[in-house]
Amino acid sequence: MSERTTPGVAIEKLRNRIQNLDKNGLDLIFREARSFKKWQDRVVEDSVLQELFEVMKWGPTSQNSNPARYLFLKSEEAKNRTIPALHEGNIPKIKASPIVAIISYDTQFYEYLPELFPVKDVSGLYRENPAKAESTALRNSSLQGAYFMLAARAIGLDVNGISGFHNEVIDEAFFADGRYKSNFLCCIGYGDTEGLHPRGPRLGFDKVCEIL
Repeated sequence: MSERTTPGVAIEKLRNRIQNLDKNGLDLIFREARSFKKWQDRVVEDSVLQELFEVMKWGPTSQNSNPARYLFLKSEEAKNRTIPALHEGNIPKIKASPIVAIISYDTQFYEYLPELFPVKDVSGLYRENPAKAESTALRNSSLQGAYFMLAARAIGLDVNGISGFHNEVIDEAFFADGRYKSNFLCCIGYGDTEGLHPRGPRLGFDKVCEIL
């Protein structure tokens, strides 16, 4: 394998070029990022959603399983289909959001493992153990949902993750064949800072971390 195509060499070249995100990058993704309830009157183009996916898809998952699936709701009719599932306080957030993404997972994600994890066929581990398949899909789609939100911020979008809804109602409305199951909802757009509350605190290192 030539140096140009050796993964280790490519990674080392990248590290030499960019050691870490600067302060502005970290602020954009983490320290100054907020969950928005109001949005600018600005269209999120389909090409931007495609860019978002092309960035976030590289986040790691168990055995490269990639179980998450993404359904983007842009039309008012599509967003209204979520309303029977929502906790009351989340209805205005969904109605106001330019786009609502349903982050779901494929319960039969293992069908793609021969393609995604060609080093060894491990699909049988999940096909023959539905409980393992379910826990793996839920865990890794949650990881991918987090990558999704961070990637959105990285390319200039704003987000608001929502878990206050009845999953079974969403699944019946959008995934009637039962193969996909919803994990959480994510509002996407260009946030309007008007009306943002002061940022909530976070627990400190000493309260939540331990070094052994």
